[in-house]
Amino acid sequence: MFLTGFTDEAGSDFAVQLKATRELGWKFMESRGINGKNLATLTEGEFEAVAEQLHTAGIAINCYGSAVANGGKSPRSEADIRASYDELLRVLPRMRKLKIRLLRGMSFRPVENEAPDSPELEEIIFRHVRRFVEMCAEYGVIYGHENCTNYGGLSHLHTLRLLEKVNHPNLKLIFDTGNPTFTYRHIGQAPYPLQSSWEFYRNVREHIIYVHIKDSIALPEPDGAAAKMKFTFAGDGTGDVRAIVTDLRRTGYDGGFSIEPHLGAEAQESLKLPEGADVRYENYVEYGRRFEKLLKECGWQSESTV
Repeated sequence: MFLTGFTDEAGSDFAVQLKATRELGWKFMESRGINGKNLATLTEGEFEAVAEQLHTAGIAINCYGSAVANGGKSPRSEADIRASYDELLRVLPRMRKLKIRLLRGMSFRPVENEAPDSPELEEIIFRHVRRFVEMCAEYGVIYGHENCTNYGGLSHLHTLRLLEKVNHPNLKLIFDTGNPTFTYRHIGQAPYPLQSSWEFYRNVREHIIYVHIKDSIALPEPDGAAAKMKFTFAGDGTGDVRAIVTDLRRTGYDGGFSIEPHLGAEAQESLKLPEGADVRYENYVEYGRRFEKLLKECGWQSESTV
């Protein structure tokens, strides 16, 4: 088991991200935003500088949090599809240089006013995701699908169907504990209830290789609009974080836990931060420390590294 996190939530500046990781005593970070860009959009000079900073700090990027097929991209948009292919073409050689073996990807956002699991639409989604996975496999990279606001995140049944239809050993699951708390369970007929993180987790557990730690309290909207949510520290929301972490220990999980706080300025009061404190940075570090404490309470003895 090892600990890591979306360090762009500590700050946009890469030096700040490294500082937060060192302060927590961790050896890994999950990379999404770097100085307003990402691993795919950095210039060659900027990329080399990042590689040197990592080497100097003794820290490694364990996962690239890509925007490939994410919830902002439609399977009906040729431009969105092309953007995902282009991102992979740019980033995979860089991932090889940095020895990053896991890429966070998704399965496109549901199309408005269209059944998200119509056979014709599913064929498009499965075909492109399979090609994304194949591209990753050529570089020895796992395509880790995250259950978010995408096709696979509609329910555990959709995730399992994606795995079955893509049918590739390099497609695995990244399970996010918090995302089900504010996404609707598209099983049966509308209106749909909010999902249960525990139900989703329990049904896909055998395919999970990596876990995002997020938590929230959310309320459904009567018309099916996006749920109102408030992000919380891990274990303080409805994401079943304690139950899931405990069960992962019981079943021999040996992957990473990546914190994704999503906390806003409202956390400043609970942390009793002084005036002028860097709220983003302090939120991130405090979130990491509290999650370490939660792990111990759930039976994890100590952190090990890969």
